[in-house]
Amino acid sequence: MKRILISRTDSIGDVSLTLPMCQALRNKFPRVELIFIGKNYTRAVVECFPAVDAFWDIDELFNQPLASQMEQLKADCMIHVFPNKKLAFLAKKARIPMRIGTSHRVFHLFTCNERPNFTRKKSPLHESQLNFHLLAPLGITEIPSFEEIQHLVQFQSKSTVLPTWLPQSSENIIILHPKSKGSALEWPIEKYMELASKLAEAGKTVCFTGTEQEGLLFRTFIPMHERIIDTTGKLTLEQLIAFISKSKALVACSTGPYHIAGLSGIHAIGLFSMRRPIDPGRWRAIGPNADFIVFNQECESCKKGLDCRCIENITVESLMNKLG
Repeated sequence: MKRILISRTDSIGDVSLTLPMCQALRNKFPRVELIFIGKNYTRAVVECFPAVDAFWDIDELFNQPLASQMEQLKADCMIHVFPNKKLAFLAKKARIPMRIGTSHRVFHLFTCNERPNFTRKKSPLHESQLNFHLLAPLGITEIPSFEEIQHLVQFQSKSTVLPTWLPQSSENIIILHPKSKGSALEWPIEKYMELASKLAEAGKTVCFTGTEQEGLLFRTFIPMHERIIDTTGKLTLEQLIAFISKSKALVACSTGPYHIAGLSGIHAIGLFSMRRPIDPGRWRAIGPNADFIVFNQECESCKKGLDCRCIENITVESLMNKLG
């Protein structure tokens, strides 16, 4: 193996949980050129992971002339972690010798010559473990335990100059990231605001993060306090990663910044429902200080797969206890 392409063209959280399989490939093939294909907005996350040699933006790839696409896709193996029909057909057209994709996508029958058969939705495995099924054709047949996964990622935040208006004392910074762009069940905004007030009163510096669009949804509710800062819409992803890595803790639902916090090694607290497949067993963050909280581990509605909102019952007091 001289070059392996890994395609995961979805969100930051999903990309973060693909990094352990990248490290496993690096361990198996130490001299291989490992290239990650994804959406450009996830580039900053992948570039913090030294096991990957290069990041390719899938939109830039598709915007090239066909001859250039074919030349660029010269590789020994393509792993479709997140199925993309156009890319799958292009990889076949480029005659990549080994093309790996789940058997559960019909177009993979025509584009992939290695099709591991496994299901994600009903599996008890963590998302990062599930990705390892795709490595079986390459001789990596053992699924690591979640504890072993924790040691498979060496995440290094890039040195980024942060705005001078951000707090500089990292020991007291608690980041609250209330929104998820609809990708997860969310804790009520009013509880985030109550938590922010209690943390500020306890001497912590609280920073709200999110995109400009997300900030518009809750900015007017942020309590007026000298220790509470609104950063929504003001940080690039590179700056956000650097800021998270220098903070004490982060609270969020199952969304990208929660996973970045876990990888960065800070106290990352995820707010979850126990309903599969959106439970912490599937989506909790990776990291030595990654944590999560649910309202009721034995929630009957969650066990039945109902549209349960028990996440809304998680108390501010329980999070204050977690944060110490």
